[in-house]
Amino acid sequence: MAPHHLTGFPSLAAFIASDQDKTAAIFKRFNRLAARNLLHLQSELAELQAKQDKLDQQELSGDLKSQQYSRNWADFCAAAASEATQKERMELAQNIRATLKEYRKALLFEYTLATLPPPTKRTLEAFRWHFFNGDPAGSDSFPTLGGHSSGLFDDEDDLMALRMAEDQDRLTTFVQNHLSFLFQARFHRATPHLPLIVYASDRRMARFVIVLSITLAVVILVGSIVSLYIVRSPNKKLGMIAAFTVIFASSVGVLTNARRAELFAVTAA
Repeated sequence: MAPHHLTGFPSLAAFIASDQDKTAAIFKRFNRLAARNLLHLQSELAELQAKQDKLDQQELSGDLKSQQYSRNWADFCAAAASEATQKERMELAQNIRATLKEYRKALLFEYTLATLPPPTKRTLEAFRWHFFNGDPAGSDSFPTLGGHSSGLFDDEDDLMALRMAEDQDRLTTFVQNHLSFLFQARFHRATPHLPLIVYASDRRMARFVIVLSITLAVVILVGSIVSLYIVRSPNKKLGMIAAFTVIFASSVGVLTNARRAELFAVTAA
């Protein structure tokens, strides 16, 4: 018997962890806060850069001794321990170092997050049914998390799935959206009043798509060869060649993720 988890963080964490394909690992991006944080760091660096330029200009008009500090790091460090001006420059350099590191780290984090895919509509729909303990639009539903966390999953454009989705062709998408009932792996119901959530195996669907793709490719190839061998009329052969070319190009576009240039090249070949 499956253990019963307290409604809240325990039940939501158990639901996310129960998905072996990790498609239910859906979290909020906080894009607005992330953009604002980058803007703050950017503006802070702009102020530090202006301050650095100002000190450089002051040192440019100073004596040779002070200018030497901008050429020799050891002299600069020694002077920072005794001279107030150089101490200020050292503190500024350390502040720039720390802020620049934080800014670039934040940029790399955002770059990484930007590559994470959004959740699929069917997965998000099931996730919301569980999160709201029923129909999200129903009067009897209530969010699993309270306070401001109750609206975490409202904005679909601000959500991401941690599992990196493989490149999916149109056939795979069609199978996932319309034939997923054929690949049911297991079921999940946290409480008796919640609807039954069905897990479909991505691995089984991927194997099915591979077999179907190979079968269709063989049928198109062998069918065209046999048909052209049987038909004797040149005019009919030209028509059949045109028809098979269209069928082949369409199948490549549907069964693969070929780009437009690749589609033209393969069809011409």
